[in-house]
Parts: sequence; C-alpha cells; structure tokens
Amino acid sequence: MRVLAARYPGTDGVAAFELGGALDSSGREAEAAAEYERALAAGLDDERRARLLIQYASTLRNLGRAEEAVALMSEADSHPAVGAAREVFLALALHSAGRADDALRVALEALVPTLPRYQRSVRAYAAALTGATTPEVGAPRPTQPSSSSGSI
Repeated sequence: MRVLAARYPGTDGVAAFELGGALDSSGREAEAAAEYERALAAGLDDERRARLLIQYASTLRNLGRAEEAVALMSEADSHPAVGAAREVFLALALHSAGRADDALRVALEALVPTLPRYQRSVRAYAAALTGATTPEVGAPRPTQPSSSSGSI
C-alpha cells in the first residue's frame, strides 16, 4: 500500500486516507493516525471525510487518546454514508474516557429514530442519565415527529 500511496503527491488526501485505513486494519494505529492527519490536511470529499473521522476517532481511542476521539466525534457532521456510526464511535470514546452515563445517553439517542414506539420516553430517560433536558452536542437529532413517539 505504501508503494501505491507513494505514487501520489503528498497533497493527495485520498491516498493518505486509504493508506491510513490499511495501516489501521493491520494493527499499526500510530502510523495510521499520522496518515489520517495527513489526509485531513490535504482535504477529502464529504463522504470520505465522514469515514475518515470515524476511523481516526476509533484509532485515537485505541491509542489511549479517548478525549481527542470524543472531541473529534462531537464536532463531526452526520453523513448518510456512515449512518449512526458517528454516534456509536462517540459513545465508545465517551465510555473509554470514563463518561459511562454520557456514552449510554448518546447510544440510546442514536436508537431513538429506529424505535416504532417509546421515542419520547427513551429520549427523556437518556437525558435523565446526565441531568439534561435537551440533547447535548454530538447527539443525534430525532428524524420522526414526536407525535409518533408514544410513551411508557
């Protein structure tokens, strides 16, 4: 993969992203992190950027840099190519950072749009975990009207 990536200029974000992914998959997280940073600096299309941010946050978490992963995922935009992966990896990073209630809240809020009933209740229970009354930054926003949420 390095040979292939070397054929592209250092400003090619796609090559750095793909090399980072290959390094990451082979357990070389520190090297992958450097390539992810290079890809971010070079620039990527929206879909690859969304995928990179998730992979990079996961790598940071695996390197013991959970707070950096939380910050990265909290600021990341949603993208249909990754679905709720942003919230899943934010929840994992929060848990690794010792913020279990925040992690569970984010995970539950990510599930709310998939629930045919009980959306309002789950949303309220999730908020109660952290003493909040509104979703925090980085939490998924409901995509269905609250009138279909039901309650328990």
